[in-house]
Amino acid sequence: MAGVPTDCPGLADLIARLDRSVEAGDTAAVTAAVKADLEQVLGARSLALPAQFTQVSPDAYARRLLHRDPAGRYSAIVMTWGPGQGTAVHDHGGLWCVEGVVDGEIAVTQYRVEAEADGYYRVTPIGALLAGTGSAGCLIPPTDHHVLANARPSAASITLHIYGGDLDDCRVFLPATPDGRYAETMKSLSFNA
Repeated sequence: MAGVPTDCPGLADLIARLDRSVEAGDTAAVTAAVKADLEQVLGARSLALPAQFTQVSPDAYARRLLHRDPAGRYSAIVMTWGPGQGTAVHDHGGLWCVEGVVDGEIAVTQYRVEAEADGYYRVTPIGALLAGTGSAGCLIPPTDHHVLANARPSAASITLHIYGGDLDDCRVFLPATPDGRYAETMKSLSFNA
């Protein structure tokens, strides 16, 4: 598979763990098991990403495929965040997700997103945290709306995202009205070289 590393120390162990964990049962059990996998692997710093996965993109965070399960049960995506880079409020296209910090610090803000009768949305922050190297968190729809941003002012941060399938698009919510409501748009997702 193009772009997926063949010489990545720790990747074979991560894949073996994930292959077991995605068979853990219901979504809550799977995400808890995958979260434990990421905390162990990333906390021990036993996954050594090749240089092409750690390169910052100047315009926006970089998104690179690390591994796609041949059975389609999950995909592993590395994201590299330059200083000041982050996302808009978004969901995960109906997929569960576990996000872990490979290196650095990521600011995570969770949101409640409520549809209004006229097609706009109320978007309310409901929690925030600073995630450091080795930490991981689970997101299960429909409570998966959040914003991620690099919390380092002058260095990159790197995250590893395990999705319950292929995340090809997601819903993004952007400010749209003077009274603070948001509009929904679909965003197609691709990989950086």
